[in-house]
Order: sequence, then structure tokens, then C-alpha cells
Amino acid sequence: MNQFYSPGWAFWIGGITIVSIVALFVFLRGTARQTVFRDKAGNPIATTGHVWDGDLQEFNNPLPRWWMGLFLLTLLFGILYLGLYGGLAFYKGYLGFSSDKMYQQESAAFDARVEPLYAGYMKTPIPDLAANPTAMATGQRMFLTYCSQCHGSDAGGTKGFPNLTIHNANAWLYGNSPEVLVETLTNGRLGMMPPMEAAVGGKPGVLAVANYVRSLSGMKHDAQLAAQGKPLFATACAACHAADGTGNKALGAPDLADPKRQWLFGSSIETISHTIEKGRAGQMPAQKDFLSPEKIHLLAAYVYSISHGAEAAK
Repeated sequence: MNQFYSPGWAFWIGGITIVSIVALFVFLRGTARQTVFRDKAGNPIATTGHVWDGDLQEFNNPLPRWWMGLFLLTLLFGILYLGLYGGLAFYKGYLGFSSDKMYQQESAAFDARVEPLYAGYMKTPIPDLAANPTAMATGQRMFLTYCSQCHGSDAGGTKGFPNLTIHNANAWLYGNSPEVLVETLTNGRLGMMPPMEAAVGGKPGVLAVANYVRSLSGMKHDAQLAAQGKPLFATACAACHAADGTGNKALGAPDLADPKRQWLFGSSIETISHTIEKGRAGQMPAQKDFLSPEKIHLLAAYVYSISHGAEAAK
């Protein structure tokens, strides 16, 4: 959004603030000088002439000094506040206060308090940490804060975002060993399946390869089309998915031959054809700029616990 920001808005907001303070002071000053209304002979008029609800009138009395004094103190407080804090947009104030700076200070103070806890967890191997209920309760709260937006609060994933509760390690694009989980969380992942329509000979080739892909994992397919797609797959797809379709975890290329694999975008002929024709792209953002290595270690242990089920609790 910063590309829509103009420095002129700062002066606009600050200008309105300063003009409002000056205008209020002038108005108060002018009102204070005016004591009571008088007639042409100079005699005070009893009421201002304003009448509400038939008989409710306003007496013609001067402005109470205590009220005016409080008003002046309010204006003085406003000027003092704007001098100390950044209320004018173009001036940060003598104390240099900002909500972002305050957040950073509070976060640093909180991190200093919990740092010994995470440091203790860091000394424990991830498989052992995954069996610690207290640590996993903290890990779950971290997951809900940092991961649930894409993977869901139950880690079950959704279209385009993997299910992290799958126990079948082969179904994970990069694997779910402790080292891989830490690497994924720390540096993120950038997955890309390039458009392959031209490489497989146009739409007829796309349909043939899609049927062959379904045949690899034993799903219903057209045998004749699958036979046509096999050599196309060997030419255009085997470099990433291997000749037998078992994939390559170093590249994040999924195992297409595993009947228990998870299909991130669906396994219908139409969906697979779309993937071959248009390609796919996905990104797991790196967390190293947001989380300390100790927190990543604990979060990896939580993902390990939900992806290894009872094995992690042993």
C-alpha cells in the first residue's frame, strides 16, 4: 500500500490539526472577552432570548472562568502532546514514539521472558520433543498463529495447501523428517510445475498424459490414451517425476505412483489436464525473518507430532 502514500497527506492532516487548535483558541478568546449582552442603553439583558421546550431559557451570564480555564488547559495539553508524540504525521515528536516501536519493545520484552523456555526445548531432539505434551501445547498455539491461515486450524490443508496430518512420508513433497521440516520452516519452499502443453504435443497429448498419470497410481483411466501418454511422459515429465513417476523430493516433485499420495489440486482428468496444460505454482513463505531458530525448532516438532501420529508419542 505504500505506493499509494503521498507525503502531502501528512501535511494535510497536520495542517488541519494545527488550524483547529488555533481556531479553538481564537474562538475561546473572543468568547471570553464578551461578558453579557446589553441593550442600547447599556443595561444587561436578563436572558439571551433563546427558549427551549416552551419555557426553558438561557440566562445572559458571562462564560464561567473555571470552564474557560479547563478549556485552555485542554488546548495546552493538546499542544504538549503533539510536541512529545507523533500526532502531526509530518513530525514524530520529541520522544519519537510510534506504535511500531512500542510493539517491537513489547515483543522484545516478552521474548526475553520466554527465551529460556525455548532454549530448553532447543536442546531436545525433535522426535523427543514431539512426545512432550507441554511443549506440544505451546507448539499448537504457534501453529494456530503462524500456519493455520493456509493449512487450517486442524492442519488438514485445503486446495493447493498440503494436509500436514498425512502419516505417509511418501506423500510429502519434500519429506517430513525433522531436518526437512526445519529447513522448510526456516527457508520456505517455492514449488513450480511449468506449463507442459507444448512439450506433450498440444491438447491431445495433455489428455493422453493425464490418463497415464492416473494409471500410475491405479486410478480409473482410458487404457488406450494412457498407452499414448506413456512415451510423452517419459520425454516431458520424467526429468522431475522420474521415469516410473515416483517423483523427486529434492525438487518437490510429487510421487505420482503412490496410491496414497495427496493431490493438492485434485485428481480428476480435468484437473490433471489443467495442471499439465497451465502448470502450477506454490510458495511456502520462509519463517526465519519472523521466528527465532528455537521457535522454528518447536514448531517443527509440532508438525512432526501431527504427521507421525502415535509414532511421535512413543
